Amino acid sequence: MSATRPIRRGIALVTFTLSLSIANAQAQKAPVPYPDALERMNDAIDALTRKVWPSIVQISVSSYGVAREKGAVAEASMVLGRQQSVGSGFVIDADGYIVTNAHVAANAQRIEVLLPPEKADGSLATALSAKQVVVPAKIVGLSSELDLALLKADNLKLPALPLATYSQLRQGETVFAFGSPSGLRHTLTHGLVSSVARQIDPDSPLIYIQTDAPINPGNSGGPLVNIRGEVVGVNTFILSPSGGSDGLGFAIPSATVRTAVRQLRQFGRLRRQEVGMSLQTITPEMAASLALSRDYGLIVSDVWPKGPAEAAGLHIGDILLSVDGQPTENLPTVTYNFRLRESTDPVKLAVLRGTANVSLNITPIEVKSDLDAISDMADVQKNVVNELGIVGVEIDPRVVNATSGLRDPYGIVVIAKAAGGRGEIPLMPQDVIRALNTKNIYTLNQLRSLLQELKPGSPVTLQLQREGRLIYLSFTIE
Repeated sequence: MSATRPIRRGIALVTFTLSLSIANAQAQKAPVPYPDALERMNDAIDALTRKVWPSIVQISVSSYGVAREKGAVAEASMVLGRQQSVGSGFVIDADGYIVTNAHVAANAQRIEVLLPPEKADGSLATALSAKQVVVPAKIVGLSSELDLALLKADNLKLPALPLATYSQLRQGETVFAFGSPSGLRHTLTHGLVSSVARQIDPDSPLIYIQTDAPINPGNSGGPLVNIRGEVVGVNTFILSPSGGSDGLGFAIPSATVRTAVRQLRQFGRLRRQEVGMSLQTITPEMAASLALSRDYGLIVSDVWPKGPAEAAGLHIGDILLSVDGQPTENLPTVTYNFRLRESTDPVKLAVLRGTANVSLNITPIEVKSDLDAISDMADVQKNVVNELGIVGVEIDPRVVNATSGLRDPYGIVVIAKAAGGRGEIPLMPQDVIRALNTKNIYTLNQLRSLLQELKPGSPVTLQLQREGRLIYLSFTIE
C-alpha cells in the first residue's frame, strides 16, 4: 500500500498539469472579448469625431463692454471699453451659416471665425498643426432671450451638422461636447444626458438639456451631439460655484435651435405668437376652494380684453386639456411650444368648462416689440446713415407713443446695422444716439451733416442710451 501511494500522487500531479496545460491552450485560442469591445468603441468614437470636427469653429469676438473708471460712481462715467472673448460654434448650413450663443456675439465690433484644420481627424498630427485659417463673419440675427445667434461667413465651404429630433432624446443617452473651453480649441468631452427637459427658472418657460459632459467657459455655442453625430443641443451655460465644470452643463434643445435659425435667417429676429390668455398651475388648494373638477393641470387665469382668445369664446376658469392635440399637463411645456409655433393656422384648444368639454379655434397674433413697431416706420434707403453703418429712425411723437423707457423725446433709434456698413463701430439695434460730441441730435440729416464735416482722424464721441443707461462711445473717423 505504501509503495503505490507515490505513484498515485504522481499520476494525479501529471493529470492536473495536463489539465492546466490544456486549459491554458484553450484560453489562448479563445477570443478575449474585452479588448475587442474597447477597440470597437474607440473606432466608433473616432468615426464620430471625423464626422463632426470639420463643422466645428472657434469664434473670436472683439467688442465693447460697459466699464467704470476707478472710483467712478455716476452713470455719466460709464464708458465702453474694448474687450476680447472666445466661444464656439458650428456650421448649420453649408452656405456659411454658423450657430453660436447670443452672449458670445453680442456687442461685437469684429467677429472672426477660426476654421478647423483641413484634416480634422483628432490625430496627433492635426493637434500639432500650426496652420490656422481665420475668416470674418457678421451677425445675421440674434435672440438674447433664447441666447442664440446666427452668423454668416462668406465663401465658407464647410459641411453642416444635422439637427437631431428633440422628441426622441432620452435620459441616459451618450452625448459629446465639441468646442473651445477656455480657448483650448479642438476639445472633446463626453457624458450622459442627465435630464431631457430641465427648467432652471420657474418663472421662465425656457427648458434645457442637462448633461454631465464637462463644459467650461469657451464651450458656449458649441454643439452637444449624439452618437450619430446629430446636434441635440447648443451648449450655453453651467451651474458651478467654482466657475468650472461640476457636471451641471446645459444646452439649448435642437427643436429650439431649428425654429430660431429659420426665423433669424428669414427675419433677423424671432417672431412670437400670442392668443391672449394667461395660465396657472392648478394646486390642490385651488381645486378645493374653486370646486374644480380636477386638482391638477392648468387653469385659464385671464383672458385678455379684445384679444383673440376672448373673441373665440375662452373663459376665465376654463381648464386647459390640449393645444393642437397635444396634452397640456404643465405650464413650461405649453408656453415653450407656443414660442416655437410657426404655423399661421388657428390654434386648436380643448378645455374643460365645469364638466363639459369645449373645443375652440383661436387665430393667433404676432407679438411685436417696441423695436418692431419702430422698424415699420423706417424706409431703409432714406434712413441709412452710411457714415455709421446703421439704419436709424428719428424720435418724434409717433416713436414716443410706440416705445417706452426713453430718457428724452429726441435722438435717433438704431433699428439695424446697414448691409455693407461700418461694422467696426459697435452700435446695436435699440441704441438711441442722443448726442455727437457736444451737440444733441434731433434728425438724421443733422447727424449725417455733422459726421460729414469731420475730417479723417477726427475723434468722435456718441452719447447713447443703451438698455436704459447712458454711456459714451468714442472712436476715430477713418
